[in-house]
Amino acid sequence: MSTQLFTENLGQRIAIAGLVIYVAFAPHSVAGSVIGVAVSGIGWAIRTAATRSFGLRPSFGRSKFDLVIVLSLLWTALSSALSEEPDISLAKLASVWTVFVLYLTRAVLTRRTALLLVGLLILSGCVGAAYSAFDLLRGRGVVIESIAPGSPFQQIGVLRGDTIWRVGGQRVYSVGEIDEALKNAPVGVPLTVSMISQGEHVERPGFVLTSAQQQAISPAGVTGSERNHRFRASGWTRHYETFSEVLQIIALLALGLAFAHLRNHGPNKYFRIALAAAAVLTLGLVFTAMRTVIVAFVIGACVIAWRSLRGAYKVVFTFALFFVLAFGAVVVWQTRARDALSLNDPSSRLRFEVARVGMSRIPVHPVFGHGMDAMKRHWNEWGFPGKDMLHLHSTPLQLAFDRGLPMLLLWLSMMILFWTHISTSVRQATDLSDTHVYGVLLGGLGGLSGFLASSLVNYNYGDSEVAMLFWWLMGVCVFCTSDNRLIRSEP
Repeated sequence: MSTQLFTENLGQRIAIAGLVIYVAFAPHSVAGSVIGVAVSGIGWAIRTAATRSFGLRPSFGRSKFDLVIVLSLLWTALSSALSEEPDISLAKLASVWTVFVLYLTRAVLTRRTALLLVGLLILSGCVGAAYSAFDLLRGRGVVIESIAPGSPFQQIGVLRGDTIWRVGGQRVYSVGEIDEALKNAPVGVPLTVSMISQGEHVERPGFVLTSAQQQAISPAGVTGSERNHRFRASGWTRHYETFSEVLQIIALLALGLAFAHLRNHGPNKYFRIALAAAAVLTLGLVFTAMRTVIVAFVIGACVIAWRSLRGAYKVVFTFALFFVLAFGAVVVWQTRARDALSLNDPSSRLRFEVARVGMSRIPVHPVFGHGMDAMKRHWNEWGFPGKDMLHLHSTPLQLAFDRGLPMLLLWLSMMILFWTHISTSVRQATDLSDTHVYGVLLGGLGGLSGFLASSLVNYNYGDSEVAMLFWWLMGVCVFCTSDNRLIRSEP
């Protein structure tokens, strides 16, 4: 074997190994995901150096997506340079690196590795969903029954009925463990606290303990004996929003595989396995109590069903989706604050107010926007409510506010191109003998539909973990269409 061939093979194997690491950690850890992408990127660079070719399929510039992607990146950079706070916005430019995953995936996949990675991603998501169910059964933290006047937790607004479940990044399950965490904390260093209050996860910067407080018999100054079993599931992460968005995409990918086999081969073993995985993932999604993402999942599932099911199967699946919505409503009612189902809870009212203020300010800077994250330095000055600095809870609104209306048009163009491309590919792949590839494309169409539906009321495009999975999924779909020559010219 020549040195060039050896180097090429080595780079390819490293690149695939990195993607294996990525999909294994995608539902659980942003650090693990980034490490996987970095390893894969190194492998791609080694292979490129050996072959003197990026190996993109289709080649860069020949894809209908490349121009709009490049233009969106250039506009983001220009908007950041002209930002209200260029130092903040230019630093935020690092977040757009996630588009690299699209080109990485297109370059290094083979059909066999694409299917392997899809299967591993679904398995990893199922493990996270199953752990969420176990976490709910086990319970989290300590439900506070009383709090002493001198308790350090009064400094961060802990009230009777709240749950303390992490202190200084360490999980706690009893008052004794809270006391132990406080006694072992370094003096003079702020101690972070994770709480569950009125059904919402709350992260507090924490408080600084004095030596006298640490030497007390019970430094916490709280009582409680019950664990909380009514919280929003988040797997091994602390971010149920991110967890729900990731599970939604993976669940729809599994559902696409299931229905592809049902259409082409009936209820075979692949259908049963994929449907079981989709059910587990859907259960994990519902346990996050994310109202908007549950509805977005149902929309994505309807797209998959409309494009694949026939006859009685459509009726049965429609009833199944009604059950998902009903069960989701019960979980939200049991887990979140009062009036959450009627969208009259504090979280919903805050979302509406933030979106209203953000929309009203878009005409102030309609072309280049205010600049990414510039609002953090002008939150109250620009009329946003409260002290908690959020985002506009809508990808279209946030893009228009941060980067201007041209960026919103570029993003919409990009999403339309992806949707129509994959939709056309699904239609052409329906009758192919390669049902696995058809299922990946069908699931990709559903996942993209769910992602877009959720993006209307969530800034999921700005979440790096969700964005990485989105670009990975688009890369897989684009690769599948080019590798299997599904995009054929019309006669």
